[in-house]
Amino acid sequence: MRERIQARGPAKLNLALSVAAPQADGMHPIASWMVTVDLFDDLELTRLPVGYPSRYAITWHEDALRKSDIDWSVSKDLTVLAHDALERAVGHALSVQARVQKRIPVGGGLGGGSADAAAMLHGLNRLFELGLSSEELAEIGGPLGSDIAFQVHGGAGIVTGLGERIELVSPPSLLHAVLIFPETACPTGPVYRRFDELGPEARTDEERVRALATATLDKDAPFNDLAAAALDLHPDLQEDLDRIRPIVEQAIHVSGSGSTLFTLCDDQLHADLLAAAISERLQIPAISVQTASGQNLGEIER
Repeated sequence: MRERIQARGPAKLNLALSVAAPQADGMHPIASWMVTVDLFDDLELTRLPVGYPSRYAITWHEDALRKSDIDWSVSKDLTVLAHDALERAVGHALSVQARVQKRIPVGGGLGGGSADAAAMLHGLNRLFELGLSSEELAEIGGPLGSDIAFQVHGGAGIVTGLGERIELVSPPSLLHAVLIFPETACPTGPVYRRFDELGPEARTDEERVRALATATLDKDAPFNDLAAAALDLHPDLQEDLDRIRPIVEQAIHVSGSGSTLFTLCDDQLHADLLAAAISERLQIPAISVQTASGQNLGEIER
């Protein structure tokens, strides 16, 4: 029997996101308070004999609430790129059959691709008994995407620089939220370009991010410097937000570069009822979530 392992990559939620104008290389420094939540993509890795080429399949899980075309090249998927990066780091092939089943929407600002990459790094590390630490895995995966290093760790963290500086912090106690998935997708690049047009002299406010992360979390407190750019660039997203407001009757926020909207709730019952109301009355998919750890690995099946 071939060895197999199951890994899960949790979505990340930006409870605070401060963004600066781009550097000379075009990259935007950030200061963000991120948490991982219990919306997962699933990854199954099967170890193949030495010399076999790796194989990949990327599909939507039957439970996914917002599906879109998987129209990008497999060779450019962050899961595959993370696999390649780890092989280069250890100096030899790690032949696997990999199957990703996605629930996290594409273009939703929840770091779905980064979640898959982080799950790949952890899964390969366990399956091949590489003995690498989370810090080493984050260093390997970090250059591939600004969210990957944090999502390798998971939980909650203050993320600064270009995503490479991570200070793990205690997650907000009993965080409950509703994630709302409008049909609009918000590719990251265009949102950042519109952000640059709206605020060409922007600077990060790390102090504000830290203050929020260390205070009692209020429903109105989350902020996101990219929200205005996402809503300006995608009028349909603004229309959906306006339709949702009368049902939610409290602050609605944008995660990352959008398009996922979220609102904080009092408890699990409040979140469940609110998600059901949005889904049923507006036909916009919504789900209740709470904080989750970043390392979700099953036992190796032999």
